[in-house]
Amino acid sequence: MRTGVWLVGGRGSVAVTSIVGAAGLRAGLAGPTGCVTELPQLCSPALPALSDLVFGGHDQVSTPLLKRADELAAAGVLPARLVGALQPDLAAIESELRPAPRGDTQAVVAARAAADLTDFRHRHGLDRVVVVNVSATEPAATPHPAHADADALVAALDGDGEVLPPSSLYAYAAFAAGCSYVDFTPSTGARLPALHELALRAGVPYGGHDGKTGETLVKSVLAPMFAQRNLHVRSWSGTNLLGGGDGANLARPDANAAKAASKQRVLAETLGYQPEGHTRIEYVADLGDFKAAWDLVTFQGFLGTPMRLEFTWHGCDSALAAPLVLDLARLTAAAHAARRSGPLPELAFFFKDPIGEVGHDLSGQFEALRAFVAGLA
Repeated sequence: MRTGVWLVGGRGSVAVTSIVGAAGLRAGLAGPTGCVTELPQLCSPALPALSDLVFGGHDQVSTPLLKRADELAAAGVLPARLVGALQPDLAAIESELRPAPRGDTQAVVAARAAADLTDFRHRHGLDRVVVVNVSATEPAATPHPAHADADALVAALDGDGEVLPPSSLYAYAAFAAGCSYVDFTPSTGARLPALHELALRAGVPYGGHDGKTGETLVKSVLAPMFAQRNLHVRSWSGTNLLGGGDGANLARPDANAAKAASKQRVLAETLGYQPEGHTRIEYVADLGDFKAAWDLVTFQGFLGTPMRLEFTWHGCDSALAAPLVLDLARLTAAAHAARRSGPLPELAFFFKDPIGEVGHDLSGQFEALRAFVAGLA
């Protein structure tokens, strides 16, 4: 099942790491460590093979793909030997990366994006295409009356002004082109009633939001422990230090607020109450594509005994995210092939702020994912 993976933000660190990783796997030069869909419990003939993924994308910048890969190798994100061995593959994928479409109205921009997707599918003889948003985090969307109704939205996009934030405009373009959509960021994406309606009309699935790669992944394991042992969490505060383009973007207060809210939501929804504390996100340029997080948890045990837990997380954001991007492309394509449309809450395992009424217990999310894959077969 030849599957297109169209990356919004196709020259960013996560996208380039995903592309290099998939090419390395196809060439037998790398192993699938970090790819959840390669676990025995999730292997299924219903999923497209990693070797059947074909990459394209949009980006506002024009830095050559090979140069971006070299930069990531120099930063310790990618193995330099792997980038060197894959130069012909990266050169071929370079021709599939397009400038972000522009136009006088959002309707024109969406039409041009949809045309790129359609052309990509036809040129490569793809069975289907999954659009994955791995671009910079947006501020929370400004409400608009057209967000509530599909027909009103279609009409409004022909006018002046920004009716949809960029992530949602890409979801609109994806649905118009008959493609599924995944938002790996905390941006609005397809999470609007009008876009939900358009996805159902087009018969395509969508998933999101905000890939769970670091501190929140640990929270989704520890928070259920406190809830299941009936220990009262009094406070939970975390400090996240990020470098790279994502960190620079999150230095903007509006984008920072959207990300912090996504990271904190897991606690209230798992514990059943919101403990004191907050999540801070700071930009440290020297960290590059790496990140660090420190969390302090204070909790109360039997007879009110005060206790505390601390943990520190150090990781490479792109290397943690890229295999999940490949997983999500395979799973969403398989759901599309199985005629699923609308939201995919079974993909909650991958997200900080998943779509639908789902629990945040990682083990429960994994079991839901396993059942979902089994059902696809």
